[in-house]
Amino acid sequence: MSFEIFIIMKRGDKIKDFKKMEKKELLQVLVKNREKLLKFRFDLVSGKLKNIKEIKETKKDIARVLTLLRKETLNSKI
Repeated sequence: MSFEIFIIMKRGDKIKDFKKMEKKELLQVLVKNREKLLKFRFDLVSGKLKNIKEIKETKKDIARVLTLLRKETLNSKI
């Protein structure tokens, strides 16, 4: 599934799609989101970023992925 698709989706749809992904895919999404956040921060400082809301959404997506990875880790220990 393409990473860019998540930008357009609603929050509930993102969570459902994240839950369907395997651990390897979640890690890839996490890396891409962190790179994207870094780029947004540089763009914000240089004045290139038009939509500041994207930073907030990217942070939330990172938190969602980390939460799912943590749940998976805890479930595997039981």
